[in-house]
Amino acid sequence: MNNLKHRLSNLAGKTSREMKPAIKKSIMAAVTVAALSFGAGNAALAADSGLTTVYYVYLNNEFVGTVADKTQVEQLVEDKLTSVKEEYADLDVELGLDVSFIPEQVFSSATSANTGEVLEMLKDEMTVQAEASALVIGDKPVAYVKDQEAANEVIRTLMLQYITEEELAEVENRKNSPNLPVPEVKENETRILDVHFTQEVSQSEEKVDPEKVLSVEEAVQLLKKGTLEEQKYQVKEGDVLGSIANSHNLKLAELLSLNEGLTEDAVLKPGQELNVTVLKPFIEVIVDRQVYTEEEVPFEREVIKDSSMFKGDTKKKQEGQVGMKGVTSSLTEQNGRVIKKEVINEVVLDEPVTEIVIKGTKVVPSRGDGTFVWPTNGGYVSSRQGYRWSRMHKGIDIARPSNYTIKAADNGNVVYAGNKGDGYGNKIIIDHNNGYRTMYAHLASISVNVGQTVSRGSSIGIMGRTGNSTGIHLHFEVYQNGKIIDPLSKLP
Repeated sequence: MNNLKHRLSNLAGKTSREMKPAIKKSIMAAVTVAALSFGAGNAALAADSGLTTVYYVYLNNEFVGTVADKTQVEQLVEDKLTSVKEEYADLDVELGLDVSFIPEQVFSSATSANTGEVLEMLKDEMTVQAEASALVIGDKPVAYVKDQEAANEVIRTLMLQYITEEELAEVENRKNSPNLPVPEVKENETRILDVHFTQEVSQSEEKVDPEKVLSVEEAVQLLKKGTLEEQKYQVKEGDVLGSIANSHNLKLAELLSLNEGLTEDAVLKPGQELNVTVLKPFIEVIVDRQVYTEEEVPFEREVIKDSSMFKGDTKKKQEGQVGMKGVTSSLTEQNGRVIKKEVINEVVLDEPVTEIVIKGTKVVPSRGDGTFVWPTNGGYVSSRQGYRWSRMHKGIDIARPSNYTIKAADNGNVVYAGNKGDGYGNKIIIDHNNGYRTMYAHLASISVNVGQTVSRGSSIGIMGRTGNSTGIHLHFEVYQNGKIIDPLSKLP
């Protein structure tokens, strides 16, 4: 604008030097009337007197120069307007200037037109403006679309990304009829109460550069993301996630969240593109709902102790059953994320049934409670249960204890103590009288007898290498109801 004023000053100055002093526009208007009244009857007089018509050109009420033929100026303006209307066919455009003329009859010898300079200056100063509808957030216009209909479509499109057409119609109908009661929500039903934005959105009509006018889709993206262009970074050789994040003022967690599927231990490949733009939406969509759901009510568990039952034995007196309740809640969602949930009402539909379990407490030395202790003083498992050397290894081998004492895994009665010559060498079998039996093999010596009652952790023998054994260790097997099981499933 300063440049325009400077050029106007120069042109006006030049005119005043070559002509009589500049005439104020109000006086010129009077002269115009006089000039226009100079009719055909006086044409001969004008010709004889050497008079001609010139035009003082005004741009936005500022005098810019004199032309001998105003049609050149008018054609320039008309051509420019035609051009921009073709370029922006879907917009209501106009030139951002106001050109006016003041004619005057002057003597030909006094004519001082600068038509060329005026035309060049007008070419430089002609700007294009489009009628547009601005989407205003707070008091700041953030997006321009072609008209109010497009602005309404932007708002509608944003909302429909988080609610359905039917829900939007329901909200609009309720706003038009505020006294209508809200129907009660039913089973597995969601009822929308309201939809709005995190900030107030209004509209205003403005004249802007057509390049600033967005399509509905572009305006929606701008409001949702805060930008129309998400910056991408192309991975280079030697890049790591931490350095990429730091160079773009991001935290590593932010960089990972911006790139779906990217993890902290991901291997980066040169040429791979990463999104490094943190989205800062201008507005987000808030949806208020009422929801009705039916939810399970967990049952309670009651334990009754019975001294007549052996410890470790349990019996179910009553099966537990979950109950059901109907829950009406209010939900607030922001861009699809639940940010607030409040229970409005709960109704029990089916009462839960308490589970009742009878648990034995009777303890006798000859009966175990199913809780095993480690059968050696430390050591490690040198061989697990499973196929070994083309045959099933039924137990586990424990080697290198702190000492060679072997201990009973639980209370029970010794039902075997000896050597059958079956490859196990010296072995002991204990019946724990609760469905479990344990066997201890390859012992160097046995310190218990058949029929003897042993307690958990008591000494029953010494570790050795009798039978088919390549070194000193304990072979330990566990049976449950006659079936072999993995000892490690019972040992601590």
